[in-house]
Amino acid sequence: MRWLVDPNLPPMQLGELFAAAGYQLYLVGGSVRDAFLGRTEERDVDFDFDFATDARPDDVQEILSGWADSVYTVGKAFGTVGAMKNGRNVEVTTFRKEIYRDDSRKPHVEYSDDIEVDLSRRDFTVNAMAISFPDVTPVDPYGGAADLAARVLRTPLEPEVSFSDDPLRMLRLFRFQATLGFHPDRKAFEAVRDMAGRLQIVSAERIRDEFSKLMVAPDPGPALEGLIESGLADQFIPELSGLAMEQDPVQRHKDVLAHTIAVVRKTSPDLVLRLAALFHDIGKPDTREFGPQGVTFHHHEVVGARITKKRLRELRYPRQVVEDVSKLVFLHLRPHTLKMGWTDSAVRRYVRDAGDLLDRLNELVRCDVTTANEKRARAIQRQIDELEERIEKLKEQEELAKLRPPINGRQVMEYLGIEPGPMVGEIMDILLERRIEEGPYDEEEAYAMVRRFALDKGLPDPGER
Repeated sequence: MRWLVDPNLPPMQLGELFAAAGYQLYLVGGSVRDAFLGRTEERDVDFDFDFATDARPDDVQEILSGWADSVYTVGKAFGTVGAMKNGRNVEVTTFRKEIYRDDSRKPHVEYSDDIEVDLSRRDFTVNAMAISFPDVTPVDPYGGAADLAARVLRTPLEPEVSFSDDPLRMLRLFRFQATLGFHPDRKAFEAVRDMAGRLQIVSAERIRDEFSKLMVAPDPGPALEGLIESGLADQFIPELSGLAMEQDPVQRHKDVLAHTIAVVRKTSPDLVLRLAALFHDIGKPDTREFGPQGVTFHHHEVVGARITKKRLRELRYPRQVVEDVSKLVFLHLRPHTLKMGWTDSAVRRYVRDAGDLLDRLNELVRCDVTTANEKRARAIQRQIDELEERIEKLKEQEELAKLRPPINGRQVMEYLGIEPGPMVGEIMDILLERRIEEGPYDEEEAYAMVRRFALDKGLPDPGER
């Protein structure tokens, strides 16, 4: 950790500047935690620097202005002044405590003059350590180093106090479980179970950001289990707990929740793909039926796509993420419906429907195989192998990525002498269907199809124009 005393890095530089002005300065946050974990190297200090000080925001801004390449004050109302220096991001925050009013989505900020008070308002003891500068002295009033060694997530104050002050910390408990591989302290977990409803005062955007970090962690499985078991997931994705049901109570098949988490754990740490894995069977509880052939979930992909879109929109995910995830959920059963093999037209339709999501869809379908029946698992994987082989073969023969008819809507309108409208769309659908079913064809054939359509509709013969 020789970077701590490197005079070319912000900690020592700012430590001396703040000390000269009569103020305390402490390095805080994830960089301190990672330094204790041995994750930081002097040759690769590429993280941002977060500092805490007893200086008030105006004083912080004045000191940074004389040192930084640029200063930004977007967070100044909450006590934070940021700066850039030699391409590194620095934030300096006045000692504070944040308290959420019972019905407020924004914290009421009060400043403090004590580093221990400031550290007490942080989420967990492993993040409530500091290093003072320029003397490079560690400060650990709440036993964070011991909790790092034990790999436990514990709140500096009683969890009821910490979670009441900022309810998002309940979600951060599971996010850090996923990203660090630590386990929640028993009292903290029980507090989440008792206080889960308080998450409702937190904005959807903040919940979304924490949940997204959890979802792309190396192994989100145990954290997802805790999120659901504690009842916290019910506050923003209530359908998840409903997956804890046996698919077939007679045959005692695995429950849908265990299968869902297994699929998430198998997928690559890509947010869209992981969210699709989480939601892919979300429609099963609403579609479960029992009949002579056993349990069925007809059209659960349709119901699931609708639920997915609703929940992701409520969490304020970007429109493209919402569309991509819901589309993957809708399509995830498609390969399993073609058990008799992949015809050219089936492959074209699959590629057309998947679009840019083709690789993600194929991975989701593979990861969806969690059966303990090795023979069945191998058969499904061979089916997907065959699909990918057929895609590659057709790609060599046709431009599958540009699956479209030989003429476009403008050409159709010019040929028929009509204005834009539903008829143009109907014609283009017919032309595209021919392309999918039979492969490439030329413009002459396309115009012949348009002419036949026009004559069937009683339009003037375009061949005589």
